[in-house]
Amino acid sequence: MSDSIHHECGVTLVRLLKPTSFYKEKYGSARYGLHKLYQLMEKMINRGQDGAGVATIKLDAAPGTNYIDRLRSIESKATQDIFGQINNLFVQAQRKNPEEYKSAQWQQENIPFLGDIFLGHLRYGTFGKNSIQSCHPFRRQNNWKSRNLVVAGNFNLTNVDELFGHLVELGQHPTEMADTITVMEKIGHFLDKENDKLFKQFKEQSDKNFEISKLIQKHLDVASILKESSKRWDGGYVMAGMIGHGDSFVLRDPNGIRPAFVYKDDEVIVIASERPVIQTVFNVPFENINELQPGHAAIIKKDGSYNEVEIVEPLERKSCSFERIYFSRGNDKEIYTERNKLGRNLTQTVLKSVNYDLQNTVFSYIPNTAEVAFGGLIEGIDDYNNQLKAEQILKLNSLTQENLRNILSVHPRIHKVVLKDAKQRTFITDDENRESLVNLVYDITYGTVKKGDDNLVVLDDSIVRGTTLKQSILKILDRLGPKKIIVVSSCPQIRYPDCYGIDMAVLSKFIAFEAAVTLIKETKGEVFLTELYERAKREYLKPKEEQVNLVKEIYNPFNAEQISKRIAELLKPNDLKAELEIIYQGLEGLHNACPNNTGDWYFSGNYPTPGGNKVSNKSFLNYMEGKNVRAY
Repeated sequence: MSDSIHHECGVTLVRLLKPTSFYKEKYGSARYGLHKLYQLMEKMINRGQDGAGVATIKLDAAPGTNYIDRLRSIESKATQDIFGQINNLFVQAQRKNPEEYKSAQWQQENIPFLGDIFLGHLRYGTFGKNSIQSCHPFRRQNNWKSRNLVVAGNFNLTNVDELFGHLVELGQHPTEMADTITVMEKIGHFLDKENDKLFKQFKEQSDKNFEISKLIQKHLDVASILKESSKRWDGGYVMAGMIGHGDSFVLRDPNGIRPAFVYKDDEVIVIASERPVIQTVFNVPFENINELQPGHAAIIKKDGSYNEVEIVEPLERKSCSFERIYFSRGNDKEIYTERNKLGRNLTQTVLKSVNYDLQNTVFSYIPNTAEVAFGGLIEGIDDYNNQLKAEQILKLNSLTQENLRNILSVHPRIHKVVLKDAKQRTFITDDENRESLVNLVYDITYGTVKKGDDNLVVLDDSIVRGTTLKQSILKILDRLGPKKIIVVSSCPQIRYPDCYGIDMAVLSKFIAFEAAVTLIKETKGEVFLTELYERAKREYLKPKEEQVNLVKEIYNPFNAEQISKRIAELLKPNDLKAELEIIYQGLEGLHNACPNNTGDWYFSGNYPTPGGNKVSNKSFLNYMEGKNVRAY
């Protein structure tokens, strides 16, 4: 997308099912698991610009030796920084112990991070500061193996304040009100309870604590721990964790908001936020990778046994449609098809906008992530054009080479009109000159548009704030001299805040909201917003389960076309010579293209959890009070 809305977090868990020596013999390296973890994380680097972290667990490590390793980084190339440091450990070990290093068993016993379970995380900070302390995985330490916990996830919870309060009620003293810490302590609390229960149970059978410890590890009920821990969670989440003795898990929210995919064979179990990264890294077909079902946890016991267990009763599936439009990698088989259809579904609206004049219309797209949807749009235009040609040919009384050539010569004119240039470095920082520097980020291909005659259609993934359009793209497109510029968004108008892991939580940053507010002021006056503000204050005091999304009332008086027209007026630079039209995908077109991923709360205001309505109302209160902050 041309606007600067970033990605969400990514998480992956790898569990090796064979001894380290097996992988060294078959694949030539004892670091098979580390190599796969690195490759998975590098393939998902689009999901985390702020930092990364890894943690590993060695099974059956001898007492007195370290068995949990963790490393995090906030360097610009965080994964490379982390695995570079890990690689140095192996280089040093080989230099100091060249003969022993040949043994895979020696490597595992003596070199950190050569474990059996690997947890990787790529962080985009939708909450908290960008610091090492904010990077996953998080660790809860204890001398008992089965009480150690490592947690990482792709998530946002809307009710951290409630969960924090519950921890206090339980007698804990959390050090900060952050969702990751709160989640870890919730799981940790019930992990402790499960340990205590089993200790009492097995104490009656043996008075040797060493034996009891082994029995606890074997019988630990991970599903029960997760069921108790997640009872009050409200949000979208994929939560991954490792317990010190060797059990591990990945838990997905009951609406399936955040994505998780599983692949397993007799050598490895891998879970990741995106399917194509597993396909590529492990060279396995699409059909061998399964989606982790909403409300379920993938639980891997220390002995390698795998089971998927229902933890929270699954609710209506509301998987995030933004994953399909933009966030996830486009080389996923289903996502590619869906993005293509998003573009195709816009065909008739675009044709109507250019008055079906293909001879005088140029088609293009920006940015590169819109390419698949653009392909769908062009396929739709081609279908229309071919049908028109067939009708024209059938109407001919006599078929000549000349009139046949004239009919067949009409086709969509496709050009790479806009391209992103390298960002300019300069000492000029004052606001007066900043806008002129923004214009240097994008460039155009001159000579592609017939001045004064051509329409110019440009497809974007989405139009969120519209700042880049107004300050840069529209102005440079206007240099080509089109009579009309049509900017097309492959997704609907973004109207409501997200609170489940995407950094879109401030209403004032949405051009659709700004457009609706200006229309409200014109038609109903400022008093409408003042009265809605007072109602929202009262609504926000209710329990989240009882709140309704009052922000919908700002949009209700207007249809999508009215709001799109106002958006065009707001985004059109004063000196733009061309006529400007902005076209958005409709909700119907979105659901038609992505039938199995219907999470559309940022478009419709229909949140899958009660906390969503609470966040939307809070975001409106913040807007009315002039607070430019997140609402959760």
